[in-house]
Amino acid sequence: MNELFELQKLRRRLGLTQTELARIANVSQSLIAKIESDKINPSYTSVKKIFDVLNNLTKQNKVKLEELINKKIISISTKTKIKEAIKLMKKHSISQLPVINKKKVIGIVSETTILNNFSSLNPEYAISTIIEEAPPIVSNDTDPEVVSCLLKYYSIVLVASKGNICGVVTKADILRGISQ
Repeated sequence: MNELFELQKLRRRLGLTQTELARIANVSQSLIAKIESDKINPSYTSVKKIFDVLNNLTKQNKVKLEELINKKIISISTKTKIKEAIKLMKKHSISQLPVINKKKVIGIVSETTILNNFSSLNPEYAISTIIEEAPPIVSNDTDPEVVSCLLKYYSIVLVASKGNICGVVTKADILRGISQ
């Protein structure tokens, strides 16, 4: 019963004492203490009660994507000059900008994009000369773990609701959500 060895970790991760968990699961505190110290082989019914409570509490404590979304979308069009994009990034302390024309995501420009094109860059050129492929777009009910995985490969993930972009999520947003 490897799961039983995890009981103490799960309980502590949720910030529960043995007494609190026992009260919620409707079992005795001594039963939980004995299970955690491996001094008892508990009944299936008791274990099911305890783990049902832990699973429900874990689901309740899970961060939802809507809590991580930055709803202030700062974007540019393909006609925006490179120097204007740089000014916008500096002004808002951001490192990437979605490129959107007529509500359609065309691509993205980031600090990395600009630096990679530095030697041939003319700040007066339109952003369309250095644009990169569009970042992924996910539904606003997507699991944050999926978004976290996407952020390993993309600098930004756009969030849509009913076909319209309603926010962005970056690595900084995920880290903020974890720390809260």
